[in-house]
Amino acid sequence: MRILKTLILLFVLALVVTGVGPVYSFRSPEAFHGEDIFNPYASLDTAQGWKRAVFHTHTRVKGPWPMNECPYWPGHVDSVYRSLGYDIVTFSNHNEITTHPYDTALQVNVYEHGYSIPQYHLLVFGSRKVIHWDPLLPLTASQKQFCMDYLGRSCDFIQMNHPYRVRFSRKSHLEKISGYQIMELDTHISTENEYWDWALSAGHYSFGLANDDLHHPELHEKTAIRCNFVQTPSGRYEDIKKALLGGCYYSMRVPDYGNGDWEVKRVENHRLPKVENIGLEGKTIFMKLSAQADSIRVNGQDHATLALACNTDSLAYTFRPEDPFARMTAFFPDGAVIYSNPFARYDAASAPDPFNNAPQRVNWVLTILYNLLALAVTGLLLRAIVKLFRKR
Repeated sequence: MRILKTLILLFVLALVVTGVGPVYSFRSPEAFHGEDIFNPYASLDTAQGWKRAVFHTHTRVKGPWPMNECPYWPGHVDSVYRSLGYDIVTFSNHNEITTHPYDTALQVNVYEHGYSIPQYHLLVFGSRKVIHWDPLLPLTASQKQFCMDYLGRSCDFIQMNHPYRVRFSRKSHLEKISGYQIMELDTHISTENEYWDWALSAGHYSFGLANDDLHHPELHEKTAIRCNFVQTPSGRYEDIKKALLGGCYYSMRVPDYGNGDWEVKRVENHRLPKVENIGLEGKTIFMKLSAQADSIRVNGQDHATLALACNTDSLAYTFRPEDPFARMTAFFPDGAVIYSNPFARYDAASAPDPFNNAPQRVNWVLTILYNLLALAVTGLLLRAIVKLFRKR
């Protein structure tokens, strides 16, 4: 019983210690505004085409369970995806930078950060080393923001992973947190991506990526069901970085073709519908598809439906003065779905894009009080642990 009590106290102590950090006075939500409209597809070259990519996968790593969340080595995972028509595969194991299995030129330093119980995970690109610090129980927006800021100092950019699956996550948190450049979309639950619109409506611009978050490449229903089509000349990191930070890509939900018949799955994955053209003319956004969709929808502020076209392969929508942003989603008869990146208002004379890179303001009074309280609780826990060890 004494050992159990000690373990419980140590666990609570770990929660308290990893939860220390600043308390922020977050900026008030503010919709995108300005006379200009940001076009993430301004660099699109329709003759160049797209490269199919997945950026969130798990593989076997050196070390015993539970370090391994996948039974297969990176080379096997790579071969499975490439047989299904993927051009770019990166390996984002938890808290480990994985070496590319056969080509150092294709090495991408990316890992999934996070030990937290609520699964508040971030995909960290371009870091030379893994940052292991993580709040084990991030219940507040300030704890999540501090984690984002801390990681942001040592990497190129960050993706917020699977927001639908983060326990204790609230709309108010997504309306506050900043510092990421990419939002992970369509995480096995819904095609709506409301959480993306919550953040966009609060003025937090981000691009969107859809990924398998693969753990079991032997399971047909878990493999090649999310992907991204990126305009990039190669799979080298500098090209990927430029493309992902520029926004010239779209994401896709892919049906589990064949329902277990891998040959059917391979054939159908090589003939997916594609975006033939997408962009902005004046204040009108447009998308042209390679096949007819059941519907193409435009979503905007507060996830409102701004336009809907049925049984068509194209759509055009003209921004109204009251539209802060707009993004397009195409739904196909077989269940495939295409998501565009958002077009958003901004002032081109003062900023190159709608990203607000200003750091959130720290409330130093609340920070001192909060951390003093954490210090006091830490002292009480340590005292209780020492007493338990002294008991005979």
